[in-house]
Amino acid sequence: MVTAKEVPADKLIEKLAERLKKMQKIEIPSWAMYMKTGVYNELPPTNEDWWYTRVASLLRKISIAEEPLGIGTLKTIYGGKKRNGTRPPHFRKGSGSIIRKALQQLEQAGLVTTIPGKGRKLAPAGQGLIDEVSKEILKELSS
Repeated sequence: MVTAKEVPADKLIEKLAERLKKMQKIEIPSWAMYMKTGVYNELPPTNEDWWYTRVASLLRKISIAEEPLGIGTLKTIYGGKKRNGTRPPHFRKGSGSIIRKALQQLEQAGLVTTIPGKGRKLAPAGQGLIDEVSKEILKELSS
């Protein structure tokens, strides 16, 4: 069985984003085109399908984690440096709203489950999807 750790992350996220877009269970919120992904960014993402990429990335992060991940942990993972002009840069967390809405959509699609008080964990359907996409990528890389 092929797992998410055995294939390149960029290819897995790209394929997962395509698959999630085709599933039509994940929808881009109306406010997403105006939203920055964190206070450390100056502009919102330029890619029109950035929402699917972020949701696929979240799905991969949750699948790799050995224990449930909460929104606070994911905010830290998706954080970055806020540049302050001539002053030194400082780390800032990513947007919690984006992560929360994406996880809610993944939960409604049946790919993620909530463990009260601990965070979110991959559901069997989500694990199957990631394993299937990983297997496709491994076939492409080996041929």
